[in-house]
Amino acid sequence: MSSKYNTWYHPYKIDTKYKKRAAYFSMEFAIHQALKIYSGGLGFLAGSHMISAMELKQNMIGIGMLWKYGYYDQGRNTDQTLRTNFIEKHYNFLEDSGIEVEVKIHDNPSVKVRAYVLKPEIFGSVPIYLLSTDVPGNDHLSKTITDHLYDNNTLTRISQNIVLGVGGAKVVQQLGGADIYHLNEGHALPAFYHLRDNGVSKNQLFFTTHTPEKAGNMERNGQMLNNCGFFGRTLTEEELQKEVVNDDMLNYTVAALRMSKRVNAVSKLHAVVANNMWNSFEGTSKIIPITNSQNQRFWQDSTLAKAWKNLNDKAFRKRKLELKSQLFDVVLDQTGKLFDPNVLTIVWARRFAQYKRADLLLHDLERFEKLASSTDQPVQIIWAGKPYPTDYYSIDMFNHLVNYTKYKPNMAVLIGYEMELSRKLKTGSDVWLNTPRITREASGTSGMTAAMNGSINLTINDGWIPEFAKNGKNAFVLPEADFRTPAWEQDKFDSANLYEALEKKVLPTYYDKPEKWQEMVFKGIDGVIPAFTSRRMADEYYNKLYK
Repeated sequence: MSSKYNTWYHPYKIDTKYKKRAAYFSMEFAIHQALKIYSGGLGFLAGSHMISAMELKQNMIGIGMLWKYGYYDQGRNTDQTLRTNFIEKHYNFLEDSGIEVEVKIHDNPSVKVRAYVLKPEIFGSVPIYLLSTDVPGNDHLSKTITDHLYDNNTLTRISQNIVLGVGGAKVVQQLGGADIYHLNEGHALPAFYHLRDNGVSKNQLFFTTHTPEKAGNMERNGQMLNNCGFFGRTLTEEELQKEVVNDDMLNYTVAALRMSKRVNAVSKLHAVVANNMWNSFEGTSKIIPITNSQNQRFWQDSTLAKAWKNLNDKAFRKRKLELKSQLFDVVLDQTGKLFDPNVLTIVWARRFAQYKRADLLLHDLERFEKLASSTDQPVQIIWAGKPYPTDYYSIDMFNHLVNYTKYKPNMAVLIGYEMELSRKLKTGSDVWLNTPRITREASGTSGMTAAMNGSINLTINDGWIPEFAKNGKNAFVLPEADFRTPAWEQDKFDSANLYEALEKKVLPTYYDKPEKWQEMVFKGIDGVIPAFTSRRMADEYYNKLYK
């Protein structure tokens, strides 16, 4: 099969500033609501990057995975609690690139990997090659490798690393090779081993580390990985010893830090945290900050943008009320609750994870219920987000919120937290609530796109926030807890300050000082554009990382 998509191709003349051929590997890409191959922030970031790379006419392609069942479809049980549905996906807008490569996994020397291409004209991104093992000629087990994003089975997860890494690197080689191989997080680490063995120098290898959570930095037994084919070939005992740390464990992040020419963290604060985390390991690259960002054209409502550019308060408020009504249609449809567009609406929406503390508002129930039942300064609250399908702590928290809010007319928990709902929540909220335990959030990009749409961040001073926030001017920032104190102490401290901020600052400003509120809204947009747009980020990858 002959296609321009089995050669290195872009539908535009490459800007000479970005002429180096860059292949960007990511486990997930959030490009469009219809292409369900993402779970959360990592995918949103990668998707915005690929769209901005096209806007800037960069010589870049994406390498990802074609997940047969996606992440999961969020449904409800009969009592409204969370149900995880795995539904087969078909995308007739993807094109078979004609490229098929083979990788060795476990005892199978020839697992076939086929590359399907998301063409630039479909959703406005650079070409993204999505890999699938669900192809004729593979045995049943091999066909299932690309079934589920973040499969819970250890051997399947390792097989996915090999497919994305070695399979992806081989696909790039079929396309004529690249000058730059860039791993977005450590999932595609086998690419570096394969490329190193095939004459690609360290000067061409780059890495982005995302998570300051130890659990998010994968460690596996080196011998097991060697048996699985993780390194692209079987390493000798001596070679393996050079790769492992901590009692025969291979740490994906440490290995990538050692093999890369340059590495970036995803905010200035994260760079400090990440360097402290990893600098005790020998031979690791220094980590520079390139703060995560989001695509303005995709995420910002165009009518709000026009009103902001013209400093037209009236037009902005009119459009905001329309967008709130659109969000409240979803609330009504899912929960049967009628929300009022004139009432201050707080949204907490992101991946449900323990450290993000979706339930922080409920910490002191008596104080919260007094605040939530006020008729003088009423408030509406929406929660949304997807826990990992086997993160039972977070699922339990989600279900607790469902049960708590079920009969409360001004509170709702929504399902289906994907790109479309995310956009509606950001355009339709007044306050974007961000409550991670401090130092645990590497970046946290949802607050950027909320701010683009006039939702004011009420937030812990973590991730990207210290680079953006001016407390009381463009955001409401909570005092910093001491991250060294026990978690329960931090929760008590942060929840008390959260209630204080809502009672004394957020609600009084919204209801009693609407001009001041609107000024904060506009300053929030000023602060986020262009500094936290992915055009800036995509440019910095070429000028700071790849240079």
